[in-house]
This record gives sequence, structure tokens and C-alpha cells, in this order.
Amino acid sequence: MRIRIKTKWSNKEREVSVEETVSILAFNCWKIGMQTLLEIENENFQIDTHGQRIEIMEEIVAFLIHALDRMVHDTIDDEDRGVLIQLYAQKMADHVQDNARDVHGAGDYRTPFYEKLNQRFVGYADTKWDDERDEAGFSMGREFGNNIAAVLGQRDQKWVLDYIQQVLLPEFFTLYRKTVKSVGLIEDKMGEGATLDGRHHMITDKEEKLKKVDMPKYEIASDKKT
Repeated sequence: MRIRIKTKWSNKEREVSVEETVSILAFNCWKIGMQTLLEIENENFQIDTHGQRIEIMEEIVAFLIHALDRMVHDTIDDEDRGVLIQLYAQKMADHVQDNARDVHGAGDYRTPFYEKLNQRFVGYADTKWDDERDEAGFSMGREFGNNIAAVLGQRDQKWVLDYIQQVLLPEFFTLYRKTVKSVGLIEDKMGEGATLDGRHHMITDKEEKLKKVDMPKYEIASDKKT
């Protein structure tokens, strides 16, 4: 996958806020998602409308947000991790809002995106994460592939799953992990395979720092922006 990513800060000595880190990560995440969508289209899988393209982007983004939570789970404490994922989800919702508005016209596209994130995080929460390789395990990749397949036309739903899981996912996730590492959120890890233990955080659109909560999934509340 050939795509330019912005990974270097102009001044490495200055302190970089979590907001800046999330902004640059979200910017690159959207670029990675767009390239991934293009790869799917280049394989001639059935995408008939711009609405489907937005839906596929939402699925890719939801997967990458959840994957970040897995990647930093053992290195960032629960409270800070919750703040990080909250900010990241909000920033990606901004991209969804802007692009969906271009396609569908004025409206609130954040709220349905947050609702989709809640649904996807429930589905991904019980899937495996390969901590040694720092990547999605088989069940998580299969869940992602199924979510993408559900958006496509019926002609390709049977065939796209293997392509997504075996070809496309390893390609774009390698680039994503490199991006996450480049902004300082992860380092190279070695360890045993692991699954997430269910310690998640409530995501809202308020400015205050989140309190630690013990929940089986994320909850994302819309900020009602249009």
C-alpha cells in the first residue's frame, strides 16, 4: 500500500499534547482508510453508491479506533487510555461528519457514527488480539471482514471476506501500526497472546477528563454538532 503519512513533528524537543497527537493520528487514519477503500474498489467489489463508501470508511475507522485501545492497553493506564480513545473517536467523528455532509447534505452524522461505534466495540470486545505481533487475531479480523462484507452488494459478500482478512487487513494495519508508533503512542512489544479484559471507558463529547468506569463496552454520546 503506497501512501504518504505525516509522522514527524517539526520540533521534537517541544512538548506535544494528547490533542495534537490525536489530531495527527486521526488525519493519517482517515488517509489510510481512504486508501483501503480504494484498494477494495480496485478489486472490483460491488460498491454502487457514495453512501456505501462512507459506510465502509466508518467500518475501517471503528476497527482502527478499537485497535488503538488494544495496542495501548498494557502501556497506558485506564483513565488516560479512556481520555485518549474519547478524543480519537471525537476527531474521527469530525471526519465522518464532513465527508457524509458532502455526500448527503446538511445533517447530524456524528450521532449515527457514535451509535455504530458502540455496536462495533461490543462485537470486537470478545475477539482475540495477538499481543506478540501487536495485531488483530483471527476472530477480530473475521469480525472486521464481516462488517465490511455487510456493506457491499450481495454479489461480493461471499468472496470479499477472505480478501479483507488475508490480504487487505495485514497490509493496511502494518501502516497503521507504524503511524501509531511514529506519534509516540506505542513501542515495539513482545509478549504472549492476549485478549482484552473488558476494562473500557465511557466516551462523551464533554471537555472534562473522564472518570474511570468498569463497563463491558464503550458508550459514545453525540455532541449534536452539524
